[in-house]
Amino acid sequence: MASKRLNGGFTGRHALMVIGGGFTIVIAVNLTLAVLATRSHPGMVVENSYVASQNFNQWLEAGRAQKALGWTVEARAEKGLIVVDAASALQKPLTGLTGEVTVTHPLGAEPARTLALEEMGDGRYAAGPLPRGQWIAEIRLNRGGQPYYLKTRLTGEG
Repeated sequence: MASKRLNGGFTGRHALMVIGGGFTIVIAVNLTLAVLATRSHPGMVVENSYVASQNFNQWLEAGRAQKALGWTVEARAEKGLIVVDAASALQKPLTGLTGEVTVTHPLGAEPARTLALEEMGDGRYAAGPLPRGQWIAEIRLNRGGQPYYLKTRLTGEG
């Protein structure tokens, strides 16, 4: 009876296990990368990199002016609303701000929405409703010609 073994003990079953193991590793790596990609950066940063490069110095100057204000601005989702707390450089509530929030779905599944912020008192502002799910919130505040911009991710609980 002829032996089923080739080359010193390597059988067809061994070849099947090696090929199957290789495919398993490739599939596992692809799934891991896909999961990491969906949990991290939402995608495109700018529409047109050339146009963005032309505005870069203006953006730097606006960032320096915003930093010089010393304001502390924090946003969160709370009871179906977007709540923004704003404090001055002296950590006193900022009142009299006007502003709006533009919420965009990270994957573009929902249309962007712009919501006006309403002053609630003691440096607290609110806008809503914030739909259920993950959102990118761009908050634009202004007081006396002093603009402030904050971009953050929020999770709406519906």
